[in-house]
Amino acid sequence: MSTQKLSDLAKTIRSKNAGVNKITFDIIFREPAQYERVKRSGAITRDRMAALYRIAPERISDFVEYDPGLAIKFTIYRLQPSGSAGDGDIFGAQQYAPLLDIEIPA
Repeated sequence: MSTQKLSDLAKTIRSKNAGVNKITFDIIFREPAQYERVKRSGAITRDRMAALYRIAPERISDFVEYDPGLAIKFTIYRLQPSGSAGDGDIFGAQQYAPLLDIEIPA
């Protein structure tokens, strides 16, 4: 079975702060067919994102497949507030990289 990387299918893959205690992730598609393919694949689910980020599923506060926007969004609770001592990514903008190489079946 052939696959493609998520980064080859999505228009935008990003992460950013969602307040001081959360980071939100957006995966946005140009075409409905690509969005539906990823949704059908089951590669992007709450449990799979928890496993990918090595966190308990309870740390994912929201997981949404937003059909009108051709987007999949999820939000995780930070271990410590943004900007606190030891925080390595104040803006949460460097957390999306593990999403890029997710393989999506044809």
